[in-house]
Amino acid sequence: MSVAASSITAAEARRHAEETVKRSGTSFGAGMRILSRERREAMYAIYAFCREVDDIADEEGALSQKQVRLNAWRREIERLYNGAPTTPAGVALLDPVKNYDLPKEEFLLVIEGMEMDAAGPIIAPTMDGLLAYTRRAAGAVGMLSMPAFGAPTTEDANIFALSLGDALQLTNILRDVEEDAAQGRLYLPVELLKKYGCPLDPDTIAEAPGLPKVKEDLAGVAREKFAEVRTALETLNWKVLRPALLMMGVYERYLDVMTARGWDNGQPKPHLSKFEKTMIAMRWFFAPKLKSA
Repeated sequence: MSVAASSITAAEARRHAEETVKRSGTSFGAGMRILSRERREAMYAIYAFCREVDDIADEEGALSQKQVRLNAWRREIERLYNGAPTTPAGVALLDPVKNYDLPKEEFLLVIEGMEMDAAGPIIAPTMDGLLAYTRRAAGAVGMLSMPAFGAPTTEDANIFALSLGDALQLTNILRDVEEDAAQGRLYLPVELLKKYGCPLDPDTIAEAPGLPKVKEDLAGVAREKFAEVRTALETLNWKVLRPALLMMGVYERYLDVMTARGWDNGQPKPHLSKFEKTMIAMRWFFAPKLKSA
C-alpha cells in the first residue's frame, strides 16, 4: 500500500489523485471540474482517499485482512497530520490539509463507515444505525469537502453538508435495493421493514408485498433531508457550493423519477441522460431555486 514518502513528489501525488477520479467515472467529477485548480486538486485528493478506503470494504477478502488495511489508513492519517504521509493519496492531501484546515476526525469517520461495510454485510439496521452509517459514509465526505469549496465554518454549513450527505446516501440506497440484496446487503431500516411486514432477509426482500411502502417512507426521509439542505443554503453563498449543488440536483432528480413511476417491486434502476444532467448543471450554475426541486 505504501511507498517511501521521499519517493513521491507532489506532482506525482496530484496526478495519482486525478487519475483515480478519472478511472472511477464518478458523477462527482463534473462538479469538481468547475472549481479553481487548487480547490479541484484538493477535491481530487479527498476523493482518492475515499475511493481507496471504500475499495478495501468492497473487495473480496477476510474481515481480518480488511481491518489490517483500514488500520493502515488510520496510521497514514496520523502521518498526514504530522506532515509525513507515505502513500500517493496521503501526499496529495498534504497541501489541502494545510491550506484548508481539513478536519482530521472526518477522515477517521470515513474509515469507520468503511469498517461498517467491511464487517457486514449490513442487514436491516435500525434507523439510528442507518443514519450513523450515512454520517460516516457520506456526511464525513461533505464535511471534508466544504472547506475545500471555500464554505464558511458555520452551523448552517455543517447542516448543509450533513443533510446533503444523508439525502444522497438514502437516494443511493433506494436506487440500489435489489442490487444490494443480490449481494446480501439490506440497508433498509428494520423499523420500516417490520412496520410493513417485510422479511429481514436480502434473499427474499425483492418480492415482499410491503417493500413499496418501505421505499416510499424512506423516500420521505430523503425528501426531508433535501429540504434541510435548502433551508441551510439560504444563509450560504450558493456559488461557492455549486459542485455540491450539481450533485444535489442529479440525485433529487433520481428521487423524482422513482417517486413519479411508483415504488412497485421490480422497477429498473433509474438513469438520467447526459442531456438531463447537463440541464441540471446549468440550472445550478446560473440560477438556483432554493425553495423547490
